[in-house]
Amino acid sequence: MGIAVMIMGESGSGKTASLRNCKSQELKIFNVANKPLPFKRKLDVINNIKYKDITNELEKQERKLYVIDDSQYLMAFHMFDKAMEKGYDKFSEIAQWFYSLIKFVINKLPEDTIVYFLHHTEVNDMGKTKAKTIGKMLDNQLTLEGLFSIVLMAKINDDNKHVFVTQSDGCSTCKSPMDMFPALEIDNDLKAVDSAIREYYEFDKFEIEL
Repeated sequence: MGIAVMIMGESGSGKTASLRNCKSQELKIFNVANKPLPFKRKLDVINNIKYKDITNELEKQERKLYVIDDSQYLMAFHMFDKAMEKGYDKFSEIAQWFYSLIKFVINKLPEDTIVYFLHHTEVNDMGKTKAKTIGKMLDNQLTLEGLFSIVLMAKINDDNKHVFVTQSDGCSTCKSPMDMFPALEIDNDLKAVDSAIREYYEFDKFEIEL
């Protein structure tokens, strides 16, 4: 089974910038909102992509590393398409499409294929930072983080450094397996994160160093 990883964070927190050390031949980026990369390195990017196009690309199994940036726009754009429809069924449909994409990654891809969902955050009524959705109606249908075993949070720490947080301090929904990462805060380097995950699950190193 494939691995779905969520990397959540505010706009400008370093989610997309974390791809800076990756090489074009080792990953494919699904750019939902057609935004330019925040660095000069040229990577393999498909712009303005939709759900079915993502699954079609994943089915080709051309890479072991994929990135969906920014994945919350899949729900937001879907909601805009349904804006004129009345009733609550549309929220169930939007939740089902996103759920189905995650389950496709987990159930249909090889075990050493990792798909990273770069996702914006929001703060709920309890003051906890969580993955952004399109509102409480969808939250009642789907708890996003519950579908991921690894949820990292991009942020700028007290030293003004871009980092990934690997475990929750009670104020966020971050989580990762014990001993997967060396510290509560690590550098926001997706290449290093990918290597740590593959080492933890003992995937073939040859597949890492394409």
